Amino acid sequence: MSGCDWDDETGEVKGYEHYGFDGEDFLILDLETESWIAPKRESFLTKQKWDKDKAYMAQQKNYFTQRCPEFLKKHVNNGRSFLMRTEIPSVSLLQKSPSSPVSCHATGFYPDRAIMFWSKDGEELHDNVDHGEILPNHDGSFQMSVDLDVSSFPAEHWDKYRCVFQLSGVKEDQVIRLDSAVYRKRNANKSTPSPASSSELTERLNQPSE
Repeated sequence: MSGCDWDDETGEVKGYEHYGFDGEDFLILDLETESWIAPKRESFLTKQKWDKDKAYMAQQKNYFTQRCPEFLKKHVNNGRSFLMRTEIPSVSLLQKSPSSPVSCHATGFYPDRAIMFWSKDGEELHDNVDHGEILPNHDGSFQMSVDLDVSSFPAEHWDKYRCVFQLSGVKEDQVIRLDSAVYRKRNANKSTPSPASSSELTERLNQPSE
């Protein structure tokens, strides 16, 4: 594994090259000391041999501190409009059954620097909340979910709860209200549902929230 990191704010550049064997580190390049680190006893002889090759070390240092960052800066500049884009997600409320947690699901957002949480009366909730990981979509965007256990909440208090989505670089939060009437409306015209059936509580972001 090899590559370089470039901090576009500080200008700091870091290069790295790791060799592994059988799932474990075997040799690690240390550019600061211009030597190789041998994490295992079996790699020590190779370390000694490679440490003596000063020409190869100079070549590696030049590549990882000069050429590699130049390539990286070029690619970042060429793809800046794509990499720096902002995509607002679609946010929905999902519930498999009346006794299941309500999942607030956001999909289609970019970049992945985002947070989502449940709140009540403007205060973030921590109890009865389960945060999911940010996951990639096939189109390069991302998705995430945060579940709220509503089993102990009186239905008449549901409208006090909000799901809040915040995306880096976007000032306006996206807020969706938990409405107990949604589930009842969705099922009002249905016959007795099968235990295996699922219902979806969906409110789009263009609906006004209180």
